[in-house]
Amino acid sequence: MIAILKKEINTFFASPIGYLVIAVFLLLNGLFLWLFKGEFNILDNGFADLSSFFLLTPWILVFLVPAVTMRSFADEKKQGTLELLLTKPISHLNIVLGKYLGALVLIIIALVPTLLYVYTISKLGNPEGNLDLGSVMGSYFGLLFLVAAYTAIGVFASSLSDNQIVSFIIAVFICFFFYFGFEGLSNYNLFGDAFYIENLGMESHFKSMSRGVLDTRDIIYFLSITALFITGTTLNIKSVNQ
Repeated sequence: MIAILKKEINTFFASPIGYLVIAVFLLLNGLFLWLFKGEFNILDNGFADLSSFFLLTPWILVFLVPAVTMRSFADEKKQGTLELLLTKPISHLNIVLGKYLGALVLIIIALVPTLLYVYTISKLGNPEGNLDLGSVMGSYFGLLFLVAAYTAIGVFASSLSDNQIVSFIIAVFICFFFYFGFEGLSNYNLFGDAFYIENLGMESHFKSMSRGVLDTRDIIYFLSITALFITGTTLNIKSVNQ
């Protein structure tokens, strides 16, 4: 698994992919949060908080994470190297985890520079340091769990097709549905209690963690979604040998 993880990371940074992903993520956040006028502009809001960042980032990651993961297995299938990889003395689960962790590490690296926003907002506050660090740290933990789930979905989508574009579209759709879809369905109240429908989606649990309270129910939810799609990917890979 470690060898595959290292290979994935080296592949990302041996080509423009890794640098491009990090640059696009930071550029989009920077433009919307600091330059473009609108509801996400931190300077226009007049409050020393990062709520705009944590509201915007899940939208960007819905497209960014699938762009990173779309090649994970689709490229192996297209080049015919997946069968060769499966013949090596390593379990299917470890192969999937190696691919998964490689993509996850890249996204986390892209998130690290945004910690500068915390320092900047703290300095801009009146008085200086007037920032709810508990809420910020909770939001970052929520973002890490959200990225973990998105990445598992992206790797799963990549295992469904040998076409990277198809994998990208499938991953975007599933990520979008799991984050925004259940809340939309709860507004129509078509399937019973709206509260329970909304809690099936990621947005509800992410917002809960953003309040600075790490509820075990939210953590278990994200870990369950991640495990579900990693298991699904493993089953898809096993079917290649059959």
